[in-house]
Amino acid sequence: MYPQPIFKIFGRGVYLYGICLAVGIILCFLFLYFTMKKKKFNDASADLIIFVGIFGTAFGIFAAMLFQSVYNYIANPSGGFHLSGMTFIGGLIGGVVSFLGIYNLYIYVVHPRTKYKWLKPEFNATLTDALPFIPIAICIAHAFGRLGCFCGGCCYGKPDPDFGLTCADGFSNLLGMNVSDVKVVPLQLFEMAFLLALAGLMAFLYFRYKFNYNFGLYAVAYGIWRFVIEFYRGDDRGAFAGTAITPSQFWCIFMVIFGIGYIFLQKYWLAKQMKHPELPKTEPEKPQEVEQQPEPTWEKVD
Repeated sequence: MYPQPIFKIFGRGVYLYGICLAVGIILCFLFLYFTMKKKKFNDASADLIIFVGIFGTAFGIFAAMLFQSVYNYIANPSGGFHLSGMTFIGGLIGGVVSFLGIYNLYIYVVHPRTKYKWLKPEFNATLTDALPFIPIAICIAHAFGRLGCFCGGCCYGKPDPDFGLTCADGFSNLLGMNVSDVKVVPLQLFEMAFLLALAGLMAFLYFRYKFNYNFGLYAVAYGIWRFVIEFYRGDDRGAFAGTAITPSQFWCIFMVIFGIGYIFLQKYWLAKQMKHPELPKTEPEKPQEVEQQPEPTWEKVD
């Protein structure tokens, strides 16, 4: 729609895509922060998840660029390797892996061994307590990212002169037409709507019914959704290892498998690790004191 910079800061262009992405990330962390406060996470538990989440987000953005650059290089080795573009699934994989790596490194290596008191606070909640609402935050950030895609003119659908919109920057280069004359299906907006609906569903299940399987639900639902809409994308998606599916569809299969596996993992192991800081703490019952009866006295009877 509007791929050009809307203004410049220190000579560098600021794009609507970047603004939408930044807004989504900010809303994502605000949701996490207020949800953890609502669920009575103490400051140490909430700060750890936020700080590690910021690192995971930064690394996820780098991974999104790295994955896309590898795909581009495989498709056209003569163009050389350089970081350009992003793919969400690559970012999701990189973000999740880096988050889990840093979090577990701190919890199981640094925290029990450090001699510095400020590195050894008391936690009243663990990551397992946050996993049910983390995918809601991911959906919020991703939805605004798709709005950015719509503004930037990427990730568009196939041409449709009747119901399409002019939201495909670069499509004119393929058709030899002016971009204003090319109408394509606005898949970005459809995906944004899907993600917000999925976030709403997960929030309803979690806050109303204490549903703890949202990560599995998210992985399965988005994996299926993304696999299907890849068939309707109008931009070049490439092919995975000479197959008929795109790289994103390949990873979607793993997302669905992971989501199903996560449901069992949550039920039989993760549920036992949760501390439930939102529940009132009950002190262990003290053993009842048995009233001591005076010993009988025996008098000698003549």
